[in-house]
Amino acid sequence: MRKRNVLTALTLTFATVATGTGFAASPKKPAPAQQDGLERFREQKVVWGACQDEKLAASGTECARVTVPLDYRAPDGRTLQIAISRIKARDNGKGKGKAKTRRGILQTNPGGPGGPGLSMPAELRERLSPEVAAAYDIIGMDHRGVGESNPLDCGLSRTAWIRSAGNDRAGFDENVRLARQDARKCAEKYSGTLAHYSTRNIARDVDIVRAVLGERRTSWFGQSYGTILGATYAQMFPERVDRLVLDSAPDPVKYGDMRLAQDMGPVNEKALDEFAAWEAPRHSRYRLGATPAAVRSTVEGLVQRAMDEPVKVGPYRVDGHELPLFLFDLGVDAQKNTEYAEVVRNLLDAADGKANTPHPYLLEQLKVMSDPAGSGMSAGISGQLAVLCADTTMPRDPEWYWRAVERSRAEQPVFGPALNGPLPCAFWKDRPSEKLTEINNKVPALQLQATVDTRTSYEQGLGMHRAMRGSVLVTVPTRTHAVIVSRPGTCADKAVDDYLLRGALPARDITCKPTA
Repeated sequence: MRKRNVLTALTLTFATVATGTGFAASPKKPAPAQQDGLERFREQKVVWGACQDEKLAASGTECARVTVPLDYRAPDGRTLQIAISRIKARDNGKGKGKAKTRRGILQTNPGGPGGPGLSMPAELRERLSPEVAAAYDIIGMDHRGVGESNPLDCGLSRTAWIRSAGNDRAGFDENVRLARQDARKCAEKYSGTLAHYSTRNIARDVDIVRAVLGERRTSWFGQSYGTILGATYAQMFPERVDRLVLDSAPDPVKYGDMRLAQDMGPVNEKALDEFAAWEAPRHSRYRLGATPAAVRSTVEGLVQRAMDEPVKVGPYRVDGHELPLFLFDLGVDAQKNTEYAEVVRNLLDAADGKANTPHPYLLEQLKVMSDPAGSGMSAGISGQLAVLCADTTMPRDPEWYWRAVERSRAEQPVFGPALNGPLPCAFWKDRPSEKLTEINNKVPALQLQATVDTRTSYEQGLGMHRAMRGSVLVTVPTRTHAVIVSRPGTCADKAVDDYLLRGALPARDITCKPTA
């Protein structure tokens, strides 16, 4: 959906069902006499205008800003400016003799957390049917701390984010040092405020946006982390939900703790095996191995070679700690198999000292990683960490992670050492101010899930399906993440159209025909 870089790879107890501010019971429509300190936020006027981004403005997207409290328990305190965007319904029902087709608003989130969302309405409209586009104002939002919404930037340089521990304790200890460093930098710059960047507060921001747009109810389309946000909103504000689409969901029971990252290990190894099975019949072209086992051996050998001596790629070097991140990114979608093979071949030739032109993908990613501030990588990771670390706590003992890394090696030789190490949340100073919302409700929802999803595994998606007891699951047999964006033409498209247009969920869970 957005330009792909390493940031796209970094992207997942029964709380009281709360509404309004998230602290009191919910009316079917806002009560005029309600006095919770948020009246001035709900009643503010929205002024739409041209978006700052020229491409976004050229797409027909309008932008605006909405003021929200930093801390919903202290609404008279500091405020934030939340950037929102809109693609208006193509048919607003105005005009003589014309039936009204506009249903309302469709709020969106592209995932992350930390994914900028202003461009999502224009991008999503390209994937939805003209009838759906006619029925909804599609609303995007850079959630608090991200993009144009008071963005956070901790000034991160090298980071432990999906960095492999490698073969020995020294590499692991370096990851611990980097994770501590990231946590310290964020604390030094933003200490005392970071606990307010939680999913529950983002859900409250979503509700303020709904209110200022004059809508009693809102529909929702969320991808990846956006499904956690949508489900949280449905739990906190159930009677303000119209239609809810959850695309590529993690298990809300595991969201926010290390199990979400650890569950990515086995499915990414599976993706590598699928890639190996695809490449083996094409060995004459890519020369990675004539059998799937040989291809896997080639990839594992490349990682080890890069660990022993970094591979020169143009002006950059790729070592074995960084290389699994690129494989993690390339393996996300079966449609990227060709690029995956080309990158591995390019790295092998470079490691052999053969003259070759560095692959554009590698140059782009390494440029981003070499300049975290200028590329936006530091800000992107900072916004993501702010949400994750405000939502939950993680084990603080480095030995806990070392044992997890060691256990993973046998069955996850490539990705285990990268997905079991400590995140900065392990050393975060600001503790969460609230518990995560436990998802457990019967709000109707349409859920889409790919059978091989390397970010939110199919098993994780089943966890969301169990928690959202009113949901119907559409399974798409393929390797991808974000079904509607990546796999147009499947039965998921029809299910989304039927639901958003007519409120018609499938009678039972369904599985689409296999797709590449």
